[in-house]
Parts: sequence; C-alpha cells; structure tokens
Amino acid sequence: MVTALKRYVLERELLYLFLNSKVAIIAAIIATLTIGSALLAPWIASTDPYDLKSFDLLDSLYAPAWTDEGDERFLLGTDDQGRDLLSAILYGTRLSLLVGVLSITFAGLLGVTTGLLAGYYGGWLDTIIMRIADVQLSLPAILTALLIDGIARGILPRESHDNLMIVVLTVAIGLSLWVNFARTARASTLVERNREYVQAAVIMGMHPIRIMFTQILPNIMGPIMVILTVDLAVAILLEATLSFLGVGVPPNQPSLGTLIRTGTEYLFSGEWWIVLFPSLMLIILIIAVNVLGDFLRDALNPRLR
Repeated sequence: MVTALKRYVLERELLYLFLNSKVAIIAAIIATLTIGSALLAPWIASTDPYDLKSFDLLDSLYAPAWTDEGDERFLLGTDDQGRDLLSAILYGTRLSLLVGVLSITFAGLLGVTTGLLAGYYGGWLDTIIMRIADVQLSLPAILTALLIDGIARGILPRESHDNLMIVVLTVAIGLSLWVNFARTARASTLVERNREYVQAAVIMGMHPIRIMFTQILPNIMGPIMVILTVDLAVAILLEATLSFLGVGVPPNQPSLGTLIRTGTEYLFSGEWWIVLFPSLMLIILIIAVNVLGDFLRDALNPRLR
C-alpha cells in the first residue's frame, strides 16, 4: 500500500515537472515524431529501400527536389543506388532504433540482474562481478563492441554473417553497456536490502530471488530508467558508428550509419545531401533522447532541481 502510494505521488510529480519544462516537452515531441515516422516507414515511405525492384539505378544521385538538378519524385534526393533518400532514412532510422532498443534491453537485463545479485549477496560474488565491471570500464564502449563483433565474425560461418548481424550487433552493444546498469543496481540494492520491508520478507521465508525481483527491483527502477534513457542514445550512436566503420548491419539493409558512410564517399564530388540528411536525423534523435534522459535524472533527484 505504501509503495503504491509513493509510486502514485512520484508519477504525479513527474507529470507536473514535465508539463512545466518546455525543453522536455519539445524533446518529447521531436522524439515522438522521429520514432513514430520510423515505425510507420512502410506506410509513409514512397519506396522500400530493401526491395531492389522498387528503385532504378538510373535515378541515382538526384539532388533534392527543391534544387535545379532535383526531381519532384524525390524530396530529399537519391543515393548512389537510386534509392529515395527520404525512404532510406525512415527505414534506416527504424533499423537503428531496433538495434538500439534490443541492445539496451539486453544490457539492462544483464546489468540489473548481476547488480541485484552482487548487492544482495555481497561477498565473493560481489567482488567478481565488480572487478569484471571495473576492467570493462577501462575500455571505451566502441572498442568493446568492435572486439565482440570481431570475435563473432571469426566464429560464425561466413555465409551466415548477414543473417545474424542484427543479433551480433545487439549482443556486442549490449555487452559494452551493461556496466552502468550493474553498478547502479548494486549501489541501490545495498541501500534497500537493509530496509524494513526486505527484512520482513526474509522473516516470512520469501526466497532471495523473489525478494530481489518483487521487492527490491520496483524500488530501484528510478535511477535504472534514467540510465536506460541516456544509454539508448549511446546504443543508437554505437550502432551508427559500427555501421559507418563497415562492421555493422549488411549493406542491403541501410541504417543511418550505413547511409552516412555512403554519403562521405560522394561528399567532395558535390552530392552533399546523401550525408547531410541522415546525419541530421541521427543528431536530432540522439539529442532528443538525451534531453529526456537529463530531464528524468533531474526530476528523480531532488538535489538537482
């Protein structure tokens, strides 16, 4: 009853703070429009960039429609393969979001589970998990993702690379981002495990796993949600970086990073639109998600208000 009342008060307070923050409202609108247009890509986009029959190589490198060299059929122009750039951006954003959401979900599940175990049991288990986390923190996330991606490519059969690349990317990015979840969950669990409601559950004979996931976890979701929001932008950026470096999604399934990489090859020959518009979409999406993450961090921490 007390926990439900606290949650109700917190939700009302968050709503009040959100409605009184113009920056958060604008970021939420931009994020909703961006994510919504990506999810609705099959119905909004004029062509399917994954379908070779939907575009013509003779339409390649058309400038945006409002320029003198443009074609009214292609609002943002076309890329080197004749794909409508607006359609490719919508589908690419959807793919980048898919990888980002899957990887951050995997990182959250792994990190929160290990953090709960380390914080609740302590001892040697806590020491092992935290030392592994410390070692990984000494490496940049992009290097960890590249290392895992390279190992997976070496192990998996070459003919299965394209089919399994989404899974490989999800695991690689997830394993590079789980540490923040683990450290936060551990620190919060160390505080919560000494509270009266946890002690009461122990006296009642409740199993430790049940205590961790039904009693402690709901009370530490605040800081975890902040990390989830902020690291979602990091996951999307990591996917774009890996695709830009040529070790991300397959070339026949363009993501924002793949489109940007293609655009850089034609930038100095005058085809500026191929790199500009995917880059703008990536920047807008990351900034909007980061602003929402900063709002949640400030709203959930009274000291920062």
